[in-house]
Amino acid sequence: MNKLILILALVFLWVTRISASEPDSTVLAKQQSELAAALQESDKKLSDCQQAYYDAQKNKVKYDTVGLAQWRYEMKRLKDERKTKEIAFIKSHPDYYVSIKALNDVIGHLPDDIRVCDQLFNGLDKSVRESPEGFKTREVIDRFLRVAVGAQAPEFTANDTIGKPVSLNDFRGKYLLLDFWASWCVPCREENPVIVKAYHQFKDKNFEILSVSLDQSGKYDAWLKAIHDDRLAWTHVSDLKYWDSKVAQMYSIRSIPQNFLLDPQGKIIAINMRGTALIKKLEELLK
Repeated sequence: MNKLILILALVFLWVTRISASEPDSTVLAKQQSELAAALQESDKKLSDCQQAYYDAQKNKVKYDTVGLAQWRYEMKRLKDERKTKEIAFIKSHPDYYVSIKALNDVIGHLPDDIRVCDQLFNGLDKSVRESPEGFKTREVIDRFLRVAVGAQAPEFTANDTIGKPVSLNDFRGKYLLLDFWASWCVPCREENPVIVKAYHQFKDKNFEILSVSLDQSGKYDAWLKAIHDDRLAWTHVSDLKYWDSKVAQMYSIRSIPQNFLLDPQGKIIAINMRGTALIKKLEELLK
């Protein structure tokens, strides 16, 4: 009986501590208002940029790839500017519960540098870190840290296009680009010509590619057609489980395209190399 009472007391204290870490609705509303004010200018710039692009496309007869590229570049610049303001807010308000929500926004689907986010989290007050949202954020950061530059790439085995098991370990001894994509992903398909160029330029210089598709159940034919159409002449694997892909979850994939460059020992040495950046990195490694 005494043991049961002790357990119940500990549970009560834990629940009380968690509840006490959350501010009341009035305080939270004030914090949210302050954050919104800090981001108001950036949010308006993003909204105006998006609307301007949509308005411009309405007046064009065909799909404008040049205009799309320019718009993506400008949106990326404005989003980075917004993140800088969010980070400044978090540092200035470590005791604000809303700061943990702002930090989750900074992390997003694809954090620029998860170690910066880890430092921001550790700089928050204990009451914020140990809030329900804080515990969830800690888990997200830890998952990203497991696949950060310098980490050993998690091992996995998945079936290729003919159902043959392929292991990450099969590529030990070579530089490997672990590429996450899908046939339905337009940015992935746009990036494929660059990856094809890199493959043919370096395939005889101790370099390989392993692509993991996030195609959906019942889309096997679409997956194969995309491989054929884009001339992706390397190893491909998928469990056709969309975002529930076990490999994707292992690597904290929440948006695609994404890639990880591994050294011959299986250590992650670069993440999300795009366009000429991938070619330059491989030239540096494989002179």
